[in-house]
Amino acid sequence: MRQTYLGKKSKELEKLVKEFKKTKKLIKPDIDCIKKLCAQLRVGGAIVSDAPSARIIKSLSDGGIFKLNGILIGTHAFSVIGNMIGANWKTHLKTQDIDIAAPKNIDIVMGDLKADVPNALEQLKMGFLPVPSLNPKNPSTSFKVRGSTLMVDILTAGKKESEKPVFLSKFNTAAQPLHYLDYLIKDFEKGAIINSEGILVNVPNPARFALHKIIISQDRPAFAHGKTMKDISQAAKLLDILSEERPGDILVAWDDLKGRGKNWVKKFKAGLKVLENKHQMEFQKFLSVLPELKK
Repeated sequence: MRQTYLGKKSKELEKLVKEFKKTKKLIKPDIDCIKKLCAQLRVGGAIVSDAPSARIIKSLSDGGIFKLNGILIGTHAFSVIGNMIGANWKTHLKTQDIDIAAPKNIDIVMGDLKADVPNALEQLKMGFLPVPSLNPKNPSTSFKVRGSTLMVDILTAGKKESEKPVFLSKFNTAAQPLHYLDYLIKDFEKGAIINSEGILVNVPNPARFALHKIIISQDRPAFAHGKTMKDISQAAKLLDILSEERPGDILVAWDDLKGRGKNWVKKFKAGLKVLENKHQMEFQKFLSVLPELKK
């Protein structure tokens, strides 16, 4: 239950309350329809979110994060994208890490709209606390439930991993800049988390997601071999479908990546070799869309 103080009782306020109740009755059939649709999707084999993660993402959504062009990335976005393109990969790795990316210029382009990440998490009463930064001078960019694996990370685009966190006043929290993230979140799309009810979110373009996974797989440290293989596996699953059904998306995503310079292409081709070794069939499908990479 949430309570919001609207001011002293007045004729204007009474009118507002009546309009609110009227609107609530009008949209109830739509909400019930969405819940039924989600139930049908679950039975039909759609990829669904675990309950704790869905609850967190819904709170962030209700707080206006996605209206402010926040973008869900990571494995939760991978699940949403799977439903978007009609896939159902049973072997995808589940995670309770929730990664939210925001454009670096969000404070400039979004006008007077605001969201409050710390407040949205506090409203859940799940015990979310800011995770202290390794450098005590830097603000926290992560929130975690003590004694649990549940974590929310706030990220933004950066040119190098060593950049200091950037405070986003629209989100009332700091974000950690990450290299290559600007490429991933460009031209994001709408999707839905499926649980007991649908949650409208923003996710990366599927082709950009796949190519981004290949390039960042080469930035993982040696001890994170498991994450590297997860990156390549997710890219392979996406490219397997996109090469046949949305090849134009791959071409657009590749043109943008290629236009970002030789270092980007070099890093991508190194990741492509891993894809070739581990997922030969998906690699060949990808080459059929981009034969220039055979050289």
